[in-house]
Amino acid sequence: MSVLQIPEDLKLEKSQPILVYEHRSSKSVERQQIILNQNTFSFLTDGKKEVMSAQESITIDPTQFLVMKAGHCLMTERLSRGKTYRSVMLTFSSEMLLKFLRKQRIPKPAASAQTVFSFPTDGFVLNFIESLLTISELSQPMQSKLLEVKLEEILLYISEIHGADFLYALAANSDRATQKLIRTVESNQLSKLTIKELAFLCDMSVSTFKREFTRQFATSPIKWFQQKRLAYAHHLLHQEHRKPSEVYYEVGYENLSSFIQAYKQQYKATPRQHRKS
Repeated sequence: MSVLQIPEDLKLEKSQPILVYEHRSSKSVERQQIILNQNTFSFLTDGKKEVMSAQESITIDPTQFLVMKAGHCLMTERLSRGKTYRSVMLTFSSEMLLKFLRKQRIPKPAASAQTVFSFPTDGFVLNFIESLLTISELSQPMQSKLLEVKLEEILLYISEIHGADFLYALAANSDRATQKLIRTVESNQLSKLTIKELAFLCDMSVSTFKREFTRQFATSPIKWFQQKRLAYAHHLLHQEHRKPSEVYYEVGYENLSSFIQAYKQQYKATPRQHRKS
């Protein structure tokens, strides 16, 4: 699956500081690699969406919408019961965000490393989405003028209702590569992401990711993730009294026999033997 760049690959006429785009699909998408070259609102109107960034994973339905910081993410799109997926995207540059912050002089909250935010879709937001669709049918010069006003409108509304933390998180400079790798790895230690997907979220090649991982964690990614998952399995088995057949898939193993084999190698006993002892 090729990497999708937004907004460049949306087949719009030309790049603008603010763009609106309606996305419709009749096919589900699983963990599509996305490079957001602009900050992005995603107003979901049909289906379900999951976004995985370096620090968090958020799933929404049409009762919520997302604000995503420019950068790398993995995106899953699932169809509604009517076999459709529909969203309205509003992308905006960092320059437009900084212009808004300078104009409004909103007090700066505590620093946040979060990159994806979800908010409830209320009546105001529903009307806002409809206004975006109307604007998208106008000429490009008229769109540009109106979209700047609409961006300011939605940013003001969210910051008034839900606080301004997200604004400064979007505006914050990206962390250094090493810090980003550490946070990405620690945030996803129990996820089922591949090394290739983790490297993508860190904006690294697979070889660079493996090399930096070994430098920071003093072991290979495969060994480190296996130890973390088996330690979590051990907790589930002995502290929560779960059965091996209930936990093997939850900790990232495709079948029970491979889980038991790995567990025995780690703890020198099978889950059943360990439990009896």
